[in-house]
Amino acid sequence: MRSYTSSLTRYITGLITQKQASGYIYEYEAYILESFDRFCVENHYNAGTITREMVMHWAIQRPTESKNYRNQRVSFVRQLARYMQSLGENAYIPKKFASETVEVPHVLSREELTSFFNVVDAYMPPQPSFRRLVPTYQVLIRLFYCCGLRLSEGCYLRRSCVDLKTGTLEILQSKGNKDRLVFLADDVLALCRTYDARMQSIIPDRYWFFSGRHRDRPLQKTSVDKKFGEFWNKTSYAGKVDKKPTVHCLRHTFVVDKMNEWMQAGMDTGAMMPYLSRYLGHSSIEETQYYFHTIEQAFPIVRQHDAMGKSVIPEVVVYEE
Repeated sequence: MRSYTSSLTRYITGLITQKQASGYIYEYEAYILESFDRFCVENHYNAGTITREMVMHWAIQRPTESKNYRNQRVSFVRQLARYMQSLGENAYIPKKFASETVEVPHVLSREELTSFFNVVDAYMPPQPSFRRLVPTYQVLIRLFYCCGLRLSEGCYLRRSCVDLKTGTLEILQSKGNKDRLVFLADDVLALCRTYDARMQSIIPDRYWFFSGRHRDRPLQKTSVDKKFGEFWNKTSYAGKVDKKPTVHCLRHTFVVDKMNEWMQAGMDTGAMMPYLSRYLGHSSIEETQYYFHTIEQAFPIVRQHDAMGKSVIPEVVVYEE
């Protein structure tokens, strides 16, 4: 259970309650607001409202974060201020800050993917209490690549939204507040069924499909980002590519591999594009085309998706907690 102790506690908890009652997961936002709450206490902002001075202090970019992450932190405080104004409070609403230029992400080659997943599968933490997370990372990271999921969509996937009979994932309130169904390939579905059965024996009737270190909470995005970096650094390609990959690169790689697969098969990519756009949860076909064409210019390599898909689905290994 998250703890809030600042003079803004009732507004923070009220906003979270309102959002979750409306169907939003709002877990990551609650995590950031908990950090903001500590920031208020540590800096003695105890006026019971949000001031411009407080916001400008909170908005200072930290040495270890990007502009985009800083802007995300500020945006959650903006939501809080708007909520407070809706209750009649005179809270200062932060302005939007300019974001960084969107750069073309690194698309992993077949060899890089194989090396990366070999590292993921070899992961075995020395602490027995952390070994429950071994199959969690193996399955979750494969969903990012095999289904093109966004980071938050995988981390905050509810168990009730995973239909292991029909092989579908129900993605709720994702980017743009859109819901969609994601269909699983047979081998990915088999992997998810085995994983769920194993987790059911450890955490009966869990709420989140991928429970984090704390069993009642989902795996945090920051934890997955960090672990992804650790895995990549152990591959033979670390430090040898144009740009260090991130979790989101697996989503881009999925798009490129899928479209290359269609082109090699002689399929009409224009006719297939609307289906891929809907599958990814994009707001327009142009957004999906941008994913492919910008990367195609930088990485003119045709890869076969089916061959890669088979190599990243491992045999199921039982781990003791």
